[in-house]
Amino acid sequence: MEVRTRFAPSPTGFMHLGGLRTALYNYLYAKKMGGKFILRIEDTDQERYVEGATEVIYDTLRGCGMQWDEGPDVGGDYGPYIQSERKQLYLPYAKQLVESGHAYYCFCTECELKARREAAEARGEVYKYDKHCLRLPKEEVEERLARGDSWVIRLNAPTEGESSYHDAVYGDMTFPNDTLDDMVLIKADGMPTYNFANVIDDHLMGITHVMRGAEYLSSTPKYNLLYEAFGWDIPEYVHLPSVMRDSHHKLSKRDGDAYYSDYVEKGYLTEALINYLALVGWNPGDDREFFTMDELIDVFDISRLNKAPGIFDVDKLTWFNAEYIRRMDFDRYLEIVTPWFDKVLKGKNIDYHRLAELMKDRTEVFNRVPDMVAFLGELPEYSVDLYTHKKMKSNPEVARTALALCLPVLEGIDEADWNETVIHDRLMETIANSGMKNGAVLWPLRIAISGQASTPGGAMEIAYLLGKEETLRRIHCGQEMLASAE
Repeated sequence: MEVRTRFAPSPTGFMHLGGLRTALYNYLYAKKMGGKFILRIEDTDQERYVEGATEVIYDTLRGCGMQWDEGPDVGGDYGPYIQSERKQLYLPYAKQLVESGHAYYCFCTECELKARREAAEARGEVYKYDKHCLRLPKEEVEERLARGDSWVIRLNAPTEGESSYHDAVYGDMTFPNDTLDDMVLIKADGMPTYNFANVIDDHLMGITHVMRGAEYLSSTPKYNLLYEAFGWDIPEYVHLPSVMRDSHHKLSKRDGDAYYSDYVEKGYLTEALINYLALVGWNPGDDREFFTMDELIDVFDISRLNKAPGIFDVDKLTWFNAEYIRRMDFDRYLEIVTPWFDKVLKGKNIDYHRLAELMKDRTEVFNRVPDMVAFLGELPEYSVDLYTHKKMKSNPEVARTALALCLPVLEGIDEADWNETVIHDRLMETIANSGMKNGAVLWPLRIAISGQASTPGGAMEIAYLLGKEETLRRIHCGQEMLASAE
């Protein structure tokens, strides 16, 4: 039997991390088993449809290295792969269920349903549909249909006994049937509900393994009722643990940590995100953490999926991202980091290649880069206290001496010779002849020309990047600050 998995997102906006991980696990399992990964767009809820969201799905999956074998834009033997284009398929199946007694027409209005719901809540009960229209005589149903009354088709769920099924992650699951609702199968607009279309499409597309979020554990018995009513084989279920921010909180749009695009915009690498996301709810069985997509396919095993929610630790993701950047080819790093440099340094005549060399091993997330290099574009305000450094044996008095020592040396370097080697050699010779410690001179110089204690590179590298004119200007500013602090 060929393994066929599917990812069936709704085009309602950006890709949620939980959805992306569901796609990833479906993709990994299909490829591991030599099967097919199918993309299906479930757009039956037209009220939530967002223009352009389907393209976002395509771009996200492709950008993450997950190419589908069948789908809306690549075709296949089981299309169309967009549910709204399959609309005519669903009603005949629903009518078949009505004929067999597994479903029925319901004519209850929204006002009637609201009144019953409020009455149940007033009694302290959990509302579920009371099968009111199941009891309508067949003649009345036919008359109302002929008259054009608004209707939906509902599942006739059992009210006694239990329903059981096996899940690959959670084991044998059993639910009392009196908790099942008579869910709507066909809506008043003629469109199928998500739940009904899911089952019809999974069957017609030959889906063998349904891998989806654990939130569907309790509704799966309703899906199975449909499979059984049609006499169809039930697929293998693989319910996936939730992706959580912590043990009590879901990922949230408000906090900017819910969507794939949130992290891309912040400057996280897609390959780092996918690698880390694979480990949120699954483990390879050893201590290995870094995987390419092909390596994930090779080691993926659904028996190693966890039951407990997976915690999406942004600090751990950031560590992953930093490691990926450190291992990255330099030319690719330079290409990616350049637009981030431009945010604060465009037009400043800074040697980006050299700056990238200094920044590569210090970069954790690209959106942090502008703040780290902004001092090169404009000297920030800083306190005279920065000149004090116990280990470097520096203080404002020492700093005044140090800057006075450095200034004529740097003034004496020709513009044409302004490079790190010359700057280094001239300064180190002068410091050695002065009898001062290196740190006591270079720390004040670093503060004067950067305005901050932590920088990519030291005083020599910063001076080179700034250029002679700007370096001298900043030293003069430092001297004025120190003089006014006396």
